[in-house]
Amino acid sequence: MNKIQIISDINIKSRRIKKSLIKILSKKKPHKSNITIVIGGDGFMLQTLKKNKKSKKFFYGINSGNYGFLMNKFSSKKIVKNLDKANVISISPLEMTVKNNKSQIRKHLAINEVSILRQSRQAASLSINHGSKQVIKRLVSDGVLVSTPAGSTAYNLSVHGPILSLNSKKLSISPISPFRPRRWKGKIVSHKSKITIKNLNPKKRPISAVADNIEVRNAKDIIVKTNHNIKFNLMYDKNKSLQKKIKIEQLRRETF
Repeated sequence: MNKIQIISDINIKSRRIKKSLIKILSKKKPHKSNITIVIGGDGFMLQTLKKNKKSKKFFYGINSGNYGFLMNKFSSKKIVKNLDKANVISISPLEMTVKNNKSQIRKHLAINEVSILRQSRQAASLSINHGSKQVIKRLVSDGVLVSTPAGSTAYNLSVHGPILSLNSKKLSISPISPFRPRRWKGKIVSHKSKITIKNLNPKKRPISAVADNIEVRNAKDIIVKTNHNIKFNLMYDKNKSLQKKIKIEQLRRETF
């Protein structure tokens, strides 16, 4: 059987949790062995998942960062029990394909979102299609964001995009500070959609395309679609699933 793998960020809190965890697991191990325990924040978890995109392991996150939406709270007394009884959710990432102003092609995965951002003081001028259908002919804005359900409570929520349920089979297209048309609120499309974003004025209005935290500058054409061939298996403590965290955010938003 495979051993449990522990991957830790380099900060002091992460190292302290890792040291405590190694001591606990040397005495008592959970029933499952194909688990990778990731100690850090959401950013470190996203980075780890992308590095292990071909892995069929289960990933259990322990938060040592700030919010830790994708992570679990560490309990030295309950960690083995939590691992044994954890709920599992499988998510597929977005695949971003970018052609830049030199006709070079770049591909990157995004678990939360792909964001298209203006690269200068000039607002971006974009056209957006999904499949053969036009979403918007010309959007003048600071950019636009395509979010997965898992990422809909992250940057997407900050730009007033909709919160999507994990089982919704949808993607959210949300404008970032739209100037024209001012009242365009975006669109929710199928997770099977192929979303094409084109820079209508690349010389005067350069843009960057960002997959989670990986940036491609001077983007001209961007294609975003779900890569259904990749599935990440995330583990969450019982009664604290990712679905419940998303529902809490939905209710919290409604109280404002």
